[in-house]
Amino acid sequence: MVDVSAKPETERLAAARGIVRMRAETLAMIRGQQAGEASGLPKGDVLGMARVAGIMAAKRTSELIPLCHPLPLSGLDIQLTPQGADALLVEARVRTVARTGVEMEALTAVAAAALTVYDMCKAVDRGMRITDIHLARKTGGASGDFRADAPAP
Repeated sequence: MVDVSAKPETERLAAARGIVRMRAETLAMIRGQQAGEASGLPKGDVLGMARVAGIMAAKRTSELIPLCHPLPLSGLDIQLTPQGADALLVEARVRTVARTGVEMEALTAVAAAALTVYDMCKAVDRGMRITDIHLARKTGGASGDFRADAPAP
């Protein structure tokens, strides 16, 4: 594990994103659930469970990723937003005040939330695809800020 004891504690933020692609009928079932309709999805509240899974995974990242520092998370937000007729955008924003960043926590949250969507919906759509998981931005620390959509220096 990298020794970060000499680094100052600073506020750190990381945001990650990913996509779960699915049949339009599957996304319609998820949307129907959110509107209070009977959805035909046997495992229950897809988006709620995916949020909880993402939060739990972010909090346990150091147990899942070798050599990753355990960090006290001061804030964590996960959003799952329909994109078009056949995809969910999964976004996680994680905050801490620590000596190292929370990029891995944000990425782990997105991956776990996306995997949970798959698990919750696989009874009706085994062809779902989890794609494009990436760090969208980060702030804080010695390496400075990063935005995935920013032009390269």
